[in-house]
Amino acid sequence: MISYDFQVRDFPFNAQSQRAIEAWHSGQREYGANWPVVYFIHNEETHEAYIGETLNAGRRASQHWENPERQRLKVIHIMTSETFNKSVALDLEAFLIKYVSADGKYRLQNGNGGLANFDYYARDEYEGQFLKIWDALKDLGLARSGLADIENSDLFKYSPYKALTADQQKVLDKVLFILSGYLKHGMEQTMVVEGGAGTGKTILAVFLVKLLTDLANNTFEVDDSTEAIDISLIQSLLQPGKPLKIGFVVPMQSLRETLKNVFTTVRGLSSKMILSPVEVPKAAQNGMFDLLVCDEAHRLHQRKALAQYPAFDKNNILLGLPKEATELDWLMKCSHMQLLFYDPEQSVKPSDIPSSMFQQILCTRNLVRIPLKSQLRCLGGDDYIQYVKDVLHSRASAAHGPFENYSLRFYDDVDAMMDEINRLDRKFGLSCGVAGYAWTWVTKEKSTDDGIRDIDIGRGYVWNRTSTDWINSDRLPYEVGCIHTVQGYDLNYTGVIFGPEITYGPEKQRIEVLRENYRDNLGRAVSGDYEALREYIINIYATLMTRGIHGSFVYVCDPALREYLRKYFET
Repeated sequence: MISYDFQVRDFPFNAQSQRAIEAWHSGQREYGANWPVVYFIHNEETHEAYIGETLNAGRRASQHWENPERQRLKVIHIMTSETFNKSVALDLEAFLIKYVSADGKYRLQNGNGGLANFDYYARDEYEGQFLKIWDALKDLGLARSGLADIENSDLFKYSPYKALTADQQKVLDKVLFILSGYLKHGMEQTMVVEGGAGTGKTILAVFLVKLLTDLANNTFEVDDSTEAIDISLIQSLLQPGKPLKIGFVVPMQSLRETLKNVFTTVRGLSSKMILSPVEVPKAAQNGMFDLLVCDEAHRLHQRKALAQYPAFDKNNILLGLPKEATELDWLMKCSHMQLLFYDPEQSVKPSDIPSSMFQQILCTRNLVRIPLKSQLRCLGGDDYIQYVKDVLHSRASAAHGPFENYSLRFYDDVDAMMDEINRLDRKFGLSCGVAGYAWTWVTKEKSTDDGIRDIDIGRGYVWNRTSTDWINSDRLPYEVGCIHTVQGYDLNYTGVIFGPEITYGPEKQRIEVLRENYRDNLGRAVSGDYEALREYIINIYATLMTRGIHGSFVYVCDPALREYLRKYFET
């Protein structure tokens, strides 16, 4: 066990800081001049802060004072221990940046290019002590929320201040390399990052937009902490006179509004950067985008099963495109470069561009496909994700045993399942019931006080009372979400209700669907194509089953499907 003697010292942050900090000694330790430390510079009045690490705190403070933006900060807190080494300092720096940015008390002046994610000796022991450091910062008034509350927040889940995994880092390097080719030589390409549920596509998309925005605004700082990023690529992107016009396209309304709220808290980012596909053509009238980043690109629309055809047709006319052009065509028409985060197995509506059409459109471009494989969401890992897909597509040959660190439960009583979900929501937050769209939304824009219920099973339940940011709304214990309110979100636990629109057919020995029980009017637009409708509905349930970080619970309405799924999900 490491003996851990954590210290925090504060100094005024000004032109004289270096001398005062370098005078900080403890025995033979020159903490202020020759020892690994992490520092926190802040201004309580403007709610700005900067977090960093260094081996020479005094000299680094002097360097920061030369930055006009940094001069708005007033106090520097320096954290260290006799047991600190460079690796610990880098890890603590990344920890504090990640949590302080999501705590919301301060807007960080930091970029996000230097966050480290690596292993080192006794890392678990050191990181266990980071919790005590956070409590010390709360006592000093430098943080306001507990770590558990922060981890449940959107500011944390979609923060651009997260260290990337090795897999994400490879994607980042490839994107920067391709983008540098465009800036240097005008080489236009379309990049498609292909990753399944839980691989961190949205996290990487937000990280990239923050990094590229700092590059475009010349606020990216190249120093020792940026070793995680290829410096030569950074230098090639920092070309004077070549500002980048970047847009972040999010097709789904609920996730779009959530990310807008996140972007308002991050220096350099603005909610105006986040666009719906329909907004892109108008935004490009004053000049094409250099790069459009599109999250959840599998939810881009074709001209089919739409709620608003006139707005769709108007954009095709504006761009000089044929009537049947898609939102993907719009992105390509309005930008020199496109970065599309894509998973065809999460296409859940007939209005989504089919995979075959998506690939056909991309064939007209100089295309680069980049895989993203590592599972980040479900603690059940890649095995759980693949198992769900195999079961729902009738490919599983045998039941899987318990998944380590993941709770998969099967219920015969929907009320019992929802009671447990509500208990977990009270304890951990971000736990809710979700269902396939097999019940009419009769309570839409109506009060539920008179006992009206949409989902007539058990005690009775209602559909989500809001379509925007439902996950973070004041949800009722008998309120259930649909695919459109949870796709793209991470939950702690989900209770998945398989509705009466999905069954099991012993003749073909596969899961089938009952069109007459499916209530999404726009989703039924493929009435003449049974296989397409079946695929959409199975994709919906696969997506719902992969929302939970810690567990998924299952209740099945249809008797035949219940007995089929029981042997696979009753672990």
